[in-house]
Amino acid sequence: MEDAIELIFVPAPSVSHLVPAVQTAKLLLQRRPQLSITFLVMKMVFAPESKVNSLIDSLIADAGAADDKRLKFKLVLEDLDLDHAAALKDLDSINNYMNSGLLSEARDYCVNELITQKSRPRLAGFVIDIFYTRVMDLADEFGVPTYVFYVVGAAMLGLAFHFQSLKDQHHGTLEEFIKEDYVNIPTYLNPFPVKLLPSFVLNTTDGVLDWARQFRRAKGIIPNTFFDLEPYAFQFLSKDKTIPPIYPLGPVLNLNTPQESHNQIFKWLDDQPASSVVFLCFGSGCAFPEPQVKEIAYALERSGQRFLWALRKLPSPGSGSLAVTEYTNLEEVLPEGFLERTKSIGKVLGWAPQSAILAHPSVGGFVSHCGWNSVLESSWFGVPMATWPMIAEQQANAFQVVREIGMGVEIKIDYRTGFRDPKNNNPIVPKIVSAKEIEIGITNLMDHSTSKSIRMKAKEVKEKSRKALEEGGSCFNVVESFFENVMKNLN
Repeated sequence: MEDAIELIFVPAPSVSHLVPAVQTAKLLLQRRPQLSITFLVMKMVFAPESKVNSLIDSLIADAGAADDKRLKFKLVLEDLDLDHAAALKDLDSINNYMNSGLLSEARDYCVNELITQKSRPRLAGFVIDIFYTRVMDLADEFGVPTYVFYVVGAAMLGLAFHFQSLKDQHHGTLEEFIKEDYVNIPTYLNPFPVKLLPSFVLNTTDGVLDWARQFRRAKGIIPNTFFDLEPYAFQFLSKDKTIPPIYPLGPVLNLNTPQESHNQIFKWLDDQPASSVVFLCFGSGCAFPEPQVKEIAYALERSGQRFLWALRKLPSPGSGSLAVTEYTNLEEVLPEGFLERTKSIGKVLGWAPQSAILAHPSVGGFVSHCGWNSVLESSWFGVPMATWPMIAEQQANAFQVVREIGMGVEIKIDYRTGFRDPKNNNPIVPKIVSAKEIEIGITNLMDHSTSKSIRMKAKEVKEKSRKALEEGGSCFNVVESFFENVMKNLN
């Protein structure tokens, strides 16, 4: 048997980053009995009551109670100066502050727990989130490799490398490349609309684009995707020798979401015809202002479609929290009489077990913010999408769903929240999407005669998604290649 080895995972304190990282770790542990994995996790400092903090607590408790001690969670940055952190306004300064504290604690952990204790497994490297590229310097100190866990897909990875290269070649400016309506990006088959570029390209001052330069230092990159979902992107990435080896270990999904608190919802779904319900859900961190909520309600009522709507509330102004919350009284935000008028065709709830709902046979369409985890879950269950992106890279994901993969329709593909005008740094408030626009998108999604092509594509992607995780599938083979890399880079 090979010598025991340990990888240290450093995930971001976000549900959309932490959950797939943990699922990836479990996949690796299943395949290598000599492997141990330790997570260095930190809590969400700007939302102390957030779902991610509860998740971290449960992970630590579960790991402590488990018989198999090969997966451990170490909480770091418990004494973070919250007042200092709250005073930091831009992403780059927040990231630098978090990295500094994390590096110190990670170094102490490695020295005290791994280096000085001879009985511990051999340190084989770090697997870091995209936010923590400075951990690479720590890995260099200990003479071990770093691998980047990339929570989105291969096309987006190629986009980041493409614009990082252009920025370096043109002395930090990208203006001349985003003046036209479309740009050509090597990992996308179709010309890419400039209006859908991620905010880190449109606003190059926040430093995010520079992280891609650091990715090139890694010994490998692990995107949460699979070959057959993005074949064109992998053709480019495999040819570019300046990019580290790519290990698509996906689709990595969390399919064990609890249903107990939503038994009535699933009972209602059981009574609906197959593929007749449209499910609206916008992720763990996205929500709409009240005027937009009302437009969605009007659209659902006018469409006449059966619906299940996961409705969340934006954090209160001045609360100091970034976490979305639950409405205590839905009637206060919805049009008067809406719940009564639609009670025979629809249900409104707060947090929803998304994967369990998408798995239900009565669900025939998914209105989504197009977070990458949601795209993968929709692909896994073969549910076509109506795209309504909001933040980060979601506009690019929506473009990929509609134009590259072909399993979705648009509602408002260029909708964007949380973005600041690069010229004056003022927040850009998105325009309200009208009920009519939303109704058209939902109808296009749910009319099975007009959505036949996207339903066929969704079914095809579902089959490829399942095949990737079968023995002998692409994920199975990639895991073997990844471990060959890890063992080769052991000192």
